Amino acid sequence: MNRASEVERSISKTFKKTIWSKFVKGIKNYELIEEGDKIAVCISGGKDSMLLAKCMQLIHKYSIFPFDVEYIVMDPGYNLINRKRIEDNAKMLEIPIQIFDSTIFEAVADMDDNPCYMCAKMRRGHLYKYAQDLGCNKIALGHHFDDVIETTLMSMFYGAEIKTMMPKLHSLNFEGMELIRPMYLIREDTIKEWMKLNDLKFIQCACRFTENCVLDGQGGGSKRGEMKRLIQKLQKDNPYVEMNIFNATHNVNMNTVQGYRKNGEKHSFLETYKSI
Repeated sequence: MNRASEVERSISKTFKKTIWSKFVKGIKNYELIEEGDKIAVCISGGKDSMLLAKCMQLIHKYSIFPFDVEYIVMDPGYNLINRKRIEDNAKMLEIPIQIFDSTIFEAVADMDDNPCYMCAKMRRGHLYKYAQDLGCNKIALGHHFDDVIETTLMSMFYGAEIKTMMPKLHSLNFEGMELIRPMYLIREDTIKEWMKLNDLKFIQCACRFTENCVLDGQGGGSKRGEMKRLIQKLQKDNPYVEMNIFNATHNVNMNTVQGYRKNGEKHSFLETYKSI
């Protein structure tokens, strides 16, 4: 058994309950993959996207209905060390990647206002365009369970709205394209365990402006890191806090919400409120 086969086996055997079953459950529950789809799996080179690629290879191999998969890597201006690590890992794991270049890091280098936001937005656009040119109708990203609940908290604390990271959504700028998140139910700690067990080394800080940082697993000084630390603190008193936050976005009680937006239109509880 070669290295790639060992890694694949660990997903379906050692991590059957915590990775593989949750991966399959997320796809089924949220109807992420359909017959005839052509999906571009977007790989950044980190642990999450590499695991996504291996899981997509497995489900493509054992699927009961036909669909196609492409594995794409966008280089926004990585240094040579990071790029080579992505290429070496893909070769070792037998992931047939296609790499295309962009100049996004250069484009946002001199921005003073929200360079990270613009970088993420531009990267998403480039991925959609390249995937569409390949004939794909969906792109798959490696966001996981922890990303979902952290995003939910950030939207409340810093965006003054209740908004979560959806398991799938239609692209507003690329007609006929969808974004899916097949790792929606997988915990980040499990991904780290999978990486450690297989002695895998992936890139961490690939951004040109932060690539020299040392990640401590707490998210550094970012807002997302702040949410991680808050959740860890809350877990000391309530071990179910993560799942409660996650389930809350599936269980919104509209009778107790003062207002909401749908399709860009604002609504108030007063619209349907009647005096007794």
